[in-house]
Order: sequence, then structure tokens, then C-alpha cells
Amino acid sequence: MTGTIDPLLTAEGWRRDGRNVALATVIETWGSAPRPAGSHLVIDQDGNFEGSVSGGCVEGAVISEALDVIASGTPRLLEFGVADETAWRVGLSCGGRIRVYVERLT
Repeated sequence: MTGTIDPLLTAEGWRRDGRNVALATVIETWGSAPRPAGSHLVIDQDGNFEGSVSGGCVEGAVISEALDVIASGTPRLLEFGVADETAWRVGLSCGGRIRVYVERLT
């Protein structure tokens, strides 16, 4: 995350510029999670992004899913955590879990 830039303002600007945009929002956390519920990551159709929903490989996975959401228009609910076999790979080996809702902005 680049500090002072609000990802929602970035999304608004990108949409105004004609870009296709997805918004990822942390809707729930449990245990150790690097970002609180309400955190945002905005992604455009070229994979540019602003904001943060977690860190490490979780963001890479969310960006990949967001590109599919932009293409299909179908929102997705993603969950990453210790009960998930991908927990170690995506960087949540410390025992946390997050749920992230990804939607295309129109």
C-alpha cells in the first residue's frame, strides 16, 4: 500500500478514465490478520493495483481473481486461512483467516 492514497478515490479516477476496475474488500478477519475488515484493494484490467487487503501472496491471489471478476462480471467471495490448504502458500501461516469480497465496479 502506498500510504496516503485512498484506493476508493483511485477506483473512481480509473473508472472516470475508462478503465475496467474491480474492488476487493476485507469483509471478515479471524486471528492474526495484517489488514482489518474494511480494507480495500482496487485492481484494473491490466493488473495495476492500489491499496491492500493482506500482504504477501494473498494479494497476488486476490489480483488474479479480480482479473477474472473484471472479465466475467461475476463477484467472488474468497477465503484464505489456516483451514485452507493454500494458507502456507499465500502467507497466512501465523494462524489468521480473512474473507475478501471481489466485485467489478460499473
